[in-house]
Amino acid sequence: MTTPAAPEVVTFGETMAALRAQGALRLGGSLGLSVAGAESNVAIGLARLGHRVRWAGRVGADELGALVLRTLRAEGVDVDHAVTDDTDRPTGLLLTEPRLGTLTRVSYYRAGSAGSAVSPADVLPALTPGARILHLTGITPALGPSAAEAVLAAATTAREAGITVCLDVNYRSRLWSTDRARAALRPLLDHTDLLIASEDELPLVLEQPGADESEAVKGILAAGVTEVVIKRGAHGATTVTSDGARDRAARQVDAIDLVGAGDAFVAGYLSGLLDGADIPARLDRAVTTAAFAVATRGDWEGLPTRDELGLFDQPDGTTIR
Repeated sequence: MTTPAAPEVVTFGETMAALRAQGALRLGGSLGLSVAGAESNVAIGLARLGHRVRWAGRVGADELGALVLRTLRAEGVDVDHAVTDDTDRPTGLLLTEPRLGTLTRVSYYRAGSAGSAVSPADVLPALTPGARILHLTGITPALGPSAAEAVLAAATTAREAGITVCLDVNYRSRLWSTDRARAALRPLLDHTDLLIASEDELPLVLEQPGADESEAVKGILAAGVTEVVIKRGAHGATTVTSDGARDRAARQVDAIDLVGAGDAFVAGYLSGLLDGADIPARLDRAVTTAAFAVATRGDWEGLPTRDELGLFDQPDGTTIR
């Protein structure tokens, strides 16, 4: 029997059941059931691009937890280190409703969930030899003390093992205040190689909350981070290293659903990094995967496979037969 190859990327966090409405929730109607979570969105995106990925979160011992694990397995994500909670903690739940154009309202039901109880003992065994990247987000440490401890422990262990640590700030105002976020995220900089953030999230990892973008990037690089990627949404993205800055415009598409675009961007960028691509090529792949996300509905459902990356370069109206 052949031993499966070690994962290139390890990530963990909370993946929830996702109920998606077609209109305002208060008006009723049908809901579509899927799963969603920032880290698992990235994992699926990377798996579709041909990379070996492991997700090591915690789910409830319920049907929704089974759905999470089944979906990730179906997408080629390794869940051998995922934990099914043996207490009464349920799998978290989120509801999304379109409110105005591409503006979407998301409601979370994750307090006391299995995912919020993830611990170092759950995730450290997932960092097996051969892993090249540990991907973390700022969502997980907001979930509770054990989750915050797991993030710091994983980042510390990975950095010591020579694994590249990627941190996507991914600030969620409904989970914690900026002061609490800063207190938890600032220590992670000491163990982070690649930081990804939107312009307004950059100051959250610094002790100077009023710093402008240029000052924030300088402070982050001075803290030991080697690469800072700034997501600018419809305006593209910028990567800054000690050698300077590189910009990339976003791909122009008709936006349908913006939820999940940032995770798709991260998947594309990390895919390029794993392939040994230079920064311009990484940014190009990142804005391409993000464009797939915004042009289709769902957090991850529309993400491309590797052979689909060139579809945006086809003329309008093309039929592939």
